[in-house]
Amino acid sequence: MTTRPCLATDKSQISHVVYDSAWEKVVADLCEKAPQVVAWAKNDHLDFVIRYLWRGSSRNFVPDYLIRLNNGKTLVLEVKGVDNEQNKVKRAAMAIWIKTVNEQGGFGQWCFDVVFEPSRTRDVLLTHAGIDALA
Repeated sequence: MTTRPCLATDKSQISHVVYDSAWEKVVADLCEKAPQVVAWAKNDHLDFVIRYLWRGSSRNFVPDYLIRLNNGKTLVLEVKGVDNEQNKVKRAAMAIWIKTVNEQGGFGQWCFDVVFEPSRTRDVLLTHAGIDALA
């Protein structure tokens, strides 16, 4: 039970998504409506974390969404309003993880992106699904 806004889902194994922001609602709505999205989950209590080193300390990066696309790729999506040096280090750790998991080959193809503006969310989904966003 929550007092925060939420939405029932059809494309997620999690019955409802809770919004932490209006931007997260945009992402959830797109994931539910976009034909390129087969399944998705907000990465909340899923324990999908990427370890990274920041100022001598090991930290956890918890990306916002895991999105399965109809081309077979799993998109790890981070929603960020403001960028900083720590976020760049997180992205570098994520790039290493993506490269490693794709080279291993037993977990399908993965990709990662960050959306800095809500209006770019749809374009990012389409790009990773292999569709020209301008078409």
